[in-house]
Amino acid sequence: MTEQNTYSLSPLGRTLESLGRIFLKSHIGQLMSLWFLSTRSLFSPHGNRKIDFQRTVEQIYNIGIKSLPLIMLVGSILGTVLIINTVGLVPKVGFGNFFGNLMVIAIIRELGPILTGFLMAGRSGSSLTTHFASMKVNTEIDALETLGVNPTRFLVMPSLLGGIIAMLLANCAFNISAIGAGFVITKFATVVFDGVFRVQLEWSSYSLSILSALRPVDFIMTFVKPFIFASIITTNAVYYGSRIKNDIREISVATSRSVVSSFVFIVASDLLLSFAYILEYISSVNSVI
Repeated sequence: MTEQNTYSLSPLGRTLESLGRIFLKSHIGQLMSLWFLSTRSLFSPHGNRKIDFQRTVEQIYNIGIKSLPLIMLVGSILGTVLIINTVGLVPKVGFGNFFGNLMVIAIIRELGPILTGFLMAGRSGSSLTTHFASMKVNTEIDALETLGVNPTRFLVMPSLLGGIIAMLLANCAFNISAIGAGFVITKFATVVFDGVFRVQLEWSSYSLSILSALRPVDFIMTFVKPFIFASIITTNAVYYGSRIKNDIREISVATSRSVVSSFVFIVASDLLLSFAYILEYISSVNSVI
């Protein structure tokens, strides 16, 4: 008899293997697999860097630059509303020194990244889903595979990389519009409606209070949140767009599912990232008490 070396997993190993296979078959697991495949293709030696660069720049323009007017408009309106309400309310409740903290928490930490993600998902994410779904229906993705072109490297990777860069730019534009344009609009309103609309606000004290309220974690999250939100939007768009059958009627369904799924994942990931602020919130509350 010949000895045969058999490899057997322990009960714990078999359990972990089964859980891993179940996770990979789930929606989140497939999204993560798509993200890792796209990221790995970026470092693959097989490909044309010049074409990759051109397609990435094209995606930055389509996903981000075209969305900037809408994002800056929403940011300006939100900043104006927050400034008016904050300046009018904070002194009445005895928290005048925490004006900068409230603006940072409301705009830079929470509403800025989330609203930017929602706007990008609704506009650019839906457009990207429709694009991939149309290519799927027209068998263009199958044609690329027939020609020996890796669709993940040629289509998905530029969309992911371009989406991340575009989201970073859009988030910065939203914050600048909310803080800067919001201040300008508020000052203009005080001049036009003098005697009715009274708000005491100067740029020096306004900007200083916001700068003093910023923490290192705020600068870190300014990059982390857009990176995660953009990854969610682009992978959802590619996932739903490339999974439809060859039926043009499914394009609208895939688009709506992509947008709704991006909304849910953005809120869930923002909730998890908010735990990074817990220690700071506790120390701030203790200092107030």
